[in-house]
Amino acid sequence: MKTKIVALMVILLSLILAGCGFISPATSSTPNHLEVYFMDVGQGDSEILRYGNSTMLIDARTNASTNTLVGEIRRLGIGHFDIVIATHPHEDHIGGLDAVINQFSIGKIYMPKVTASTKTFEDVLRAIQNKGLTITTPVSGSSFYLGPDTCTILGPNSQGYNDLNNYSIVLRVVNGNNSFLFTGDAQTESEKEILARGYTLKSDVLKVGHHGSETSTSPDFLEAVSPKYAVIEVGQDNDYGHPHKMTLDKLKEAGVKVYRTDINGTITFSSDGLNISVATEK
Repeated sequence: MKTKIVALMVILLSLILAGCGFISPATSSTPNHLEVYFMDVGQGDSEILRYGNSTMLIDARTNASTNTLVGEIRRLGIGHFDIVIATHPHEDHIGGLDAVINQFSIGKIYMPKVTASTKTFEDVLRAIQNKGLTITTPVSGSSFYLGPDTCTILGPNSQGYNDLNNYSIVLRVVNGNNSFLFTGDAQTESEKEILARGYTLKSDVLKVGHHGSETSTSPDFLEAVSPKYAVIEVGQDNDYGHPHKMTLDKLKEAGVKVYRTDINGTITFSSDGLNISVATEK
């Protein structure tokens, strides 16, 4: 097992492009309009962001739902992703990523500097190699652009977590006066580090960490984000007991409007930079 992990780390390191840098904001005549799709993927995560012709994918659900994901991307008329983010190497976040890389044009890929000894992770690395792409390691505090929107990486902030979930890339996206916070499966440990850094967390929309588990969405973190809306991506009648009642109670007490993919299906937010509208599949 140790030999396999070392081999995977060598492959990962060979694909990593040092530093994060900036992607210049696109100059476009498209309207000031950001669409954010929280995909109904069962027990897993996948979000698509689109501003005009600029697109970003955050996570790619499970292996079992790969064909559905590819079909939904095509139905949205997307053939290229400027940015792809794999928040962390768990199957319910990267299961369909190899298929996305193989079947669509990809610009830049962000992945945390951590490996996993799974076939799913191997498949993703192989797809990246075969496509001639490189991996950019997230640098906390750095930013890039999606169209004119600023995307700031807030986590991870350490390299020695005991739980893979805390390696999750945490991203805040700002469109005018509107903002969205994507947390992957980041847990309380990561949330505390982000708070200690003093980053701006206030966001209109919070993608709730770890499918609404009790290990995420700590009171101090929720207070700092102070969202109007929260989205929980979770499978119906899942075996993990997600979302946890404690998390739901905290969101309710904070007056946050909660949407869930197991209840609402795919959830779409539209932002014109001033106002946000919400549409649900169910």
